[in-house]
Amino acid sequence: MIEERHIAALKGLAGEKGLLTEPADMAAYETGARYDKGRAAFVARPASTAEVSAIVAYCVQSGIALVPQSGNTGLVSGSTPDDSGRQGILSLDRLTAPFKLDRVNRTVKAGAGLRLSDLNGRLEESGLFFPIDLGADPRLGGMIATNTGGSRFLRYGDVRRNTLGLTVVLADEAGTVLDLSSGLRKNNTGIDWKQLFIGTSGAFGIVTECVLNLEPAPKQSAAALLVPSSPEQVATLLVAMEDALGSYLSAFEGMSGNAVRAALDHVPSLRNPFQGGVVPDFVILAEISRSSLPREGEQPLDAVLEEVLAAVWEREDAPLADAFVGPPHEIWALRHALSEGVKHSGRLIAFDLSFRRGDIMPFLAHMKAAMPDHFEDVTICDFGHIGDGGVHFNLVVAKDDPRLADPDFETDLRAWVFTVAVEQFDGSFSAEHAIGRKNQAFYDKYTPDELRKLASGLKTITSPGPLGAMTF
Repeated sequence: MIEERHIAALKGLAGEKGLLTEPADMAAYETGARYDKGRAAFVARPASTAEVSAIVAYCVQSGIALVPQSGNTGLVSGSTPDDSGRQGILSLDRLTAPFKLDRVNRTVKAGAGLRLSDLNGRLEESGLFFPIDLGADPRLGGMIATNTGGSRFLRYGDVRRNTLGLTVVLADEAGTVLDLSSGLRKNNTGIDWKQLFIGTSGAFGIVTECVLNLEPAPKQSAAALLVPSSPEQVATLLVAMEDALGSYLSAFEGMSGNAVRAALDHVPSLRNPFQGGVVPDFVILAEISRSSLPREGEQPLDAVLEEVLAAVWEREDAPLADAFVGPPHEIWALRHALSEGVKHSGRLIAFDLSFRRGDIMPFLAHMKAAMPDHFEDVTICDFGHIGDGGVHFNLVVAKDDPRLADPDFETDLRAWVFTVAVEQFDGSFSAEHAIGRKNQAFYDKYTPDELRKLASGLKTITSPGPLGAMTF
């Protein structure tokens, strides 16, 4: 706990509605999306950049640690406090202003507390959207802090690629506000300072506003579920689709049979599209799209996709065993149900890994063969963004498994998976979930000393006060 005088001072800065101290009011902020739970000294809910600055300045001057929290949808304990009761949470949930659309520049200036769904809902009338497609519904500040990617990274890139400007509050004694909110796409006048705050888990400063690049919303789309002839042919299939479709290809998502079956079991409303209801061992969701309205005489996208699949089917190397073209909303419903389905299959131990595209299937094959020898009765339910090298490598353990009572079990399992991914396959232990307490030890292990020293120096310069759940 912190002294009552600090609580009184923070209430004066944030107002009665802007500071929570009762356990019942703080519970939702203390509990993460995936099993993690801490204990907060308070939850500050500022409604403006000025209020963020005042609260941060007071906390730095008083030696009070702050954990910035956006939508609290992260999976690596990066947005919740530890169990000491001495860390305050600074929530972005009231920072929903401004909202300024520049239709000509194809940008929007928005508050960091605005949810992704709310942003795109308000943009719908303009025919534009922020092209980051996620299963969760995070707030913009958290998306920037973690540099999220999503299912359509293949076409649109990640948050870093689509962020043009920021307003940031530094954790120093002045609560310094940096205005980096230019909407320029080209600005080569020096260091691109906003990049320090994208993908660095909120440790260098708190994003309060952002200027985002927008894209024309797709007006035509077609989707299919593809069954590769073998795991080794997934890369061949991907290249064949890219060669034939170019920029039309907006998603190439991989889904293991275990993950698909979990989704179908958990969500009865989902339609099983596979012949005889038999789910293949591995399935690809491929989507193509156009942002223009159909033109007279233009070939419909369903026909384009079917024509390309027919050509791939007839190749001598035969990378495609089967295909199911269907309504995009039904096919995406299956993909978006995977997380919930896997989560309800048992105790979930999740990894967010990244590889060179050609190494994904060899990694999955290696783990499928090696898992029983290292950790019996652990089910692999992987899915992810094959088109950009990302894999949500989910492991499910029965909820009554006695090993779950041993904290070393998950620690040892995580260490083994990361060792294989990083040391044997030269991958990343965090593709798009950034770094939280769950990944701190692996950041410390796998980041070269020179880079850690550089990161620590930048942290000292930008935000010397205790800020964030991770340590650079």
